[in-house]
Amino acid sequence: MVDDDEAVRQSLAFLLGSSGFSVSLYEAAQPLLDCMGDLPAGCILTDVRMPGIDGLELLRRVVASGALLPVIVMTGHGDVPLAVEAMKLGAVDFIEKPFDDETLLSAIRTAFENTKSKQSDAAATREFVNRLDSLSERERQVFNRLIVGDANKVIARLLEISPRTVEIYRANVMTKMQASSLPDLVRWAVRANLT
Repeated sequence: MVDDDEAVRQSLAFLLGSSGFSVSLYEAAQPLLDCMGDLPAGCILTDVRMPGIDGLELLRRVVASGALLPVIVMTGHGDVPLAVEAMKLGAVDFIEKPFDDETLLSAIRTAFENTKSKQSDAAATREFVNRLDSLSERERQVFNRLIVGDANKVIARLLEISPRTVEIYRANVMTKMQASSLPDLVRWAVRANLT
C-alpha cells in the first residue's frame, strides 16, 4: 500500500492484516517501484495525491512494466475525470475516501480473482504459442493464412498446392494447436497477438 499519510497507512494496514492479507507499506511510490520485481503476487493500493510520483504515474509505470499486479486507486479528492483516467490507465478500481471497510475489502478480493483469471489466461496463451513450434514449415504457412481468414482454395493457390493438400495441413494444424474449430484457432491467435 502506498500513501504519504502515515495514519492512513497504519489504519489500512491494521484493517487488511486483520482480514488475512499480508501488507507492505510505502510512504511514496519510488520505494515500491524500486522493489517491484521482488514483490510477491498481490495488489497495489495507492493514493492519488502524493508528493513526487503520484498515484496515476505509479499506475502508468506498473502497467508499463508488464507486472500482473492489479492497482486500486484511492483518493480523498475524487472526481469523475480522475476516475475515468485511472480506469483507462488500467486501474481495477477507484475508491473515494472516506470508504467503508467492506468496500475496500471487496475491491481487493475482486482484484485478486481477476488477476488469477488473467494469469490462467496468460499461461494458456503461452502454451498455445509454444505449440506453434510443433508445426512444420508448411503447416505454419497454412496456419498463417487460416488466421487471416483465407479459404482453402485461396491458400492452395497462394502456396501452389492442391486444395486437398491444404485440407490435410489444416487438419494437422487444428490437431497440433488443439483447436476445436477455426473460430477457436483464430480466437487463440488473437489472444497471442499473432494476427
